[in-house]
Amino acid sequence: MANRLSQIATRTGDDGTTGLGDGTRVPKDHLRVQSMGDVDELNSQIGVLLAEPLPEDVRELLVVIQHELFNLGGELCMPGYSLLKEAAVLQLDQALADYNATLPRLAEFILPAGTRSAALAHVCRTVARRAERAVVTLAQQETLNTAPRHYLNRLSDLLFVLARVLNRANLDGKGGDDVYWKSERLAQYAAEQASDKDESGA
Repeated sequence: MANRLSQIATRTGDDGTTGLGDGTRVPKDHLRVQSMGDVDELNSQIGVLLAEPLPEDVRELLVVIQHELFNLGGELCMPGYSLLKEAAVLQLDQALADYNATLPRLAEFILPAGTRSAALAHVCRTVARRAERAVVTLAQQETLNTAPRHYLNRLSDLLFVLARVLNRANLDGKGGDDVYWKSERLAQYAAEQASDKDESGA
């Protein structure tokens, strides 16, 4: 590993292949490599989010997640190995429950918008979903542990919730609420319901 880290430009990939952790070489568009790349992109996007002002508890959680994603990427890089533990999935479950309990219940769809940190959390969420899809596709062709798939699924849910938390954190004076989707159909339905209620005298 030390030799690999000290020599960044090895030129061994000039033929369109790359080496996995077990020494085998595969094409760079191999499903396993695509999965690794999506997880790497997700970790990088979380790094961008961490460059923003954040509540300290959210920051600490995201740093832990970055380390777990590195474990996840390592597991994908080494077929047959298990690096990501089920305890990491349970930690996301707990964080999801804790943060969701602080938020008002959603009655409408929201847009991936609001404060900059919330918008970045939504970008991370969408990349997590793409990484999950890549892992699911890979698992259809190769044997994979379930923890990576479960982790990415929970993480995308958690990032959605964290985006809502960050919209309310008001660290830059612009927070407050979610940005709701203005649906003409929903507005018409709400108006009809209100009209029916008025007519019934309820």
